[in-house]
Parts: sequence; structure tokens; C-alpha cells
Amino acid sequence: MLQVGGKGVTPALVAEVGQALEDHELIKIKVAAEDRETREALIEALAGEAGAALVQRIGHTAVLYRPSREKRQIVLPRP
Repeated sequence: MLQVGGKGVTPALVAEVGQALEDHELIKIKVAAEDRETREALIEALAGEAGAALVQRIGHTAVLYRPSREKRQIVLPRP
């Protein structure tokens, strides 16, 4: 689980999220922003920059998914 602090979405945070997604494919991120609109904007920006899909958002916690390029562990069923 990663935490987004007062500095917002930085290149270092995006790199850390990218590495966590490559290793685990599905991760939780906790966003410290108190304002709902700010929190949603940070989550959307981070998901977009990391190339991930927002799976779930509950309060301050978001779940992101991105399939691993080298060792895919989660296989989604085809519709």
C-alpha cells in the first residue's frame, strides 16, 4: 500500500506506483487530501500517469490495476 502525501503526484511517486503495479498488478493507494474533489483529481492523475485502471475507490483509499508486462499473475475472463 502506498500513500500520497502533501506533495501530490510527483515523478518519484509515479515511478514507485509503476514498480508496485509491475510487481503486484493490483495495489491500494491511500490519498491524504481531505477535500473530495482534490482526492479524486489526485487519484485520476496518478492512475492516468501510471497507465493503470481505477478498480475501486472507498473514502481515502483507491485500488489500481495494471497487468504486468513480464509476469502476469491476474488473468481476467473475457466477456
